[in-house]
Amino acid sequence: MATVNQPTGQTPVVPAEKTSEERVVANAQEFWSKNSKAIGIAIAVIVLLVGGYFAYNSLYKGPQELKASEAMWKAEEYFRQDSAKLALNGDGVSNGFLKVISKYGGTKTGNRANFYAGACYLQLGDFNNAVKYLKEFSTDEKVAKMRAEGLLGDAYSELGKKEEAIDHYKKAGSTFPEDEVNAPEYLFRAAMLLSEAGKTQDAITILRQVKDKYPRSAMPSAQGGQDIDKYLGKLGYTK
Repeated sequence: MATVNQPTGQTPVVPAEKTSEERVVANAQEFWSKNSKAIGIAIAVIVLLVGGYFAYNSLYKGPQELKASEAMWKAEEYFRQDSAKLALNGDGVSNGFLKVISKYGGTKTGNRANFYAGACYLQLGDFNNAVKYLKEFSTDEKVAKMRAEGLLGDAYSELGKKEEAIDHYKKAGSTFPEDEVNAPEYLFRAAMLLSEAGKTQDAITILRQVKDKYPRSAMPSAQGGQDIDKYLGKLGYTK
């Protein structure tokens, strides 16, 4: 086999080494050529998910919220009038809270209806259903959470479940401590149940907390925070 001789006096051509930028571009091109199909599919999936989310919110969830609000306004009116049965079950024309929960349970309004339903059942003396619906209610809003925890405390107290009642009263009292009427009231109720359960020292601890933090509170159950000393004295604490 014949060999090709390099012309005399001519320097062999050596390929120039690629710069770092050129290597990056080359690697990117190679990566894209190998993975372009998978990347395209991933992008398409993301677009579909994002588009579906916005479509769900604008075309379904938003209208559902509006329908739920329209369905519940009369029940809320009955609730404000202390007509618990009508608020729960409706009046034959307007929806009650139970119907709103059934039809629109996945909406914010349906969630709020759980709170109302629990409060209505508490008013009607059906404490098990009060617990059931209040536990279905969830919120990050402190005032509403405090109120729900307090109502759960009331329901469990009526059921004779003191430990559960104490737990929820304490949660209610600590959820929104800025409320100088309801927060100390719930703590006071927890202290009274602790006293009944023979946990005197725990009751004293809570009553002292109420006395120190809410000295001028107009708590309904204690005839005001200024009377806390009377309850502390009954528990054997004097200072």
